[in-house]
Amino acid sequence: MKFVDEAEIRVEAGDGGNGCVSFRRERFIPKGGPDGGDGGDGGSVYLVGDPGLNTLADFRHVRRHRAERGRDGMGQNRTGRAGQDKLVPVPLGTRVFDPEIEEVVGEVLQPDQRLLVAQGGFHGLGNTRYKSSTNRTPRQSKPGTAGERRALRLELLLLADVGLVGLPNAGKSSLIRQVSSARPRVADYPFTTLYPNLGVVSVGTRQSFVIADIPGVIAGAAEGAGLGTRFLKHLSRTRLLLHLIDIAPPEGSASPLEQARVITAELNAHGESLATKERWLVLNKSDLVDAAEADAVRQEVVSALEWRTPLFVVSAATGAQTEALMAAVMQRLQELEHPWQPTQNEDSADEETTASAWHPLG
Repeated sequence: MKFVDEAEIRVEAGDGGNGCVSFRRERFIPKGGPDGGDGGDGGSVYLVGDPGLNTLADFRHVRRHRAERGRDGMGQNRTGRAGQDKLVPVPLGTRVFDPEIEEVVGEVLQPDQRLLVAQGGFHGLGNTRYKSSTNRTPRQSKPGTAGERRALRLELLLLADVGLVGLPNAGKSSLIRQVSSARPRVADYPFTTLYPNLGVVSVGTRQSFVIADIPGVIAGAAEGAGLGTRFLKHLSRTRLLLHLIDIAPPEGSASPLEQARVITAELNAHGESLATKERWLVLNKSDLVDAAEADAVRQEVVSALEWRTPLFVVSAATGAQTEALMAAVMQRLQELEHPWQPTQNEDSADEETTASAWHPLG
């Protein structure tokens, strides 16, 4: 299925049922009195987290979602049936915006979590409600209120523990293929990856984490160049970034140090959420150079960037040192807190303190 991470929909809650004007009419009871029942409440519209979904593609075809209207009240004090709620399944990580006020309505982050996006109308009142000692034959009732109607914009931000970032052809897809069961396309030309891929990395027997591969970032991505400006947002929920660098770039391409600086500049330009996120350097394609050359590149990058977070030299193609890298990542993830909580606001200050507390040199 095609990966779609943005969609616009319209949700319409059900109107409340109208109250009924009715009088009791029975033999031998000439003054039966009012017996009009209330209407039923209108159904509401909820977005529900579905772990089986990973795209918003279905919303390209079905844009309107309507809950059921409440039934009208009836005589003999019968209340109308409430309208059924409309449950709309969405992928985990879906953020909901109201474009009219440009505010976030909420997020769906947990399986089966419900997010109310349109409130159903309140039921109307029957004439029984208006009877009194001075008004024994009320001929008035109250109609149900209208259900909420609104246009919404959905944005999918992938839920992953680790994000891969780097220039095109840095080997991100090769690495995720090597360490997980994900099978993104790999080729010897840039921009092979056109949409994000997720993979589950198993470490040991009972430990695992989710890793995300996004399309390659190029210079100017934060201003709209290439695909980076669209997909960098998927790294915002990750707890750790792995910055892949081609240690043996083709002739005429950017050097490893230049590659590191380009990605660093784009992350800084994209926003503070990515600029301050903990990031490890991974020098890839060590199988194409000898050990002395790889160590020289490593020392150059560490010295020029004054790099203090871990740095690894691996080969995604052969798997060299990838197991050690994944084990170190798993250990670090156990120390880090999740950057999001479904029922609490983010605490960026605590996150920054945690992220900067561990700086061994790889």
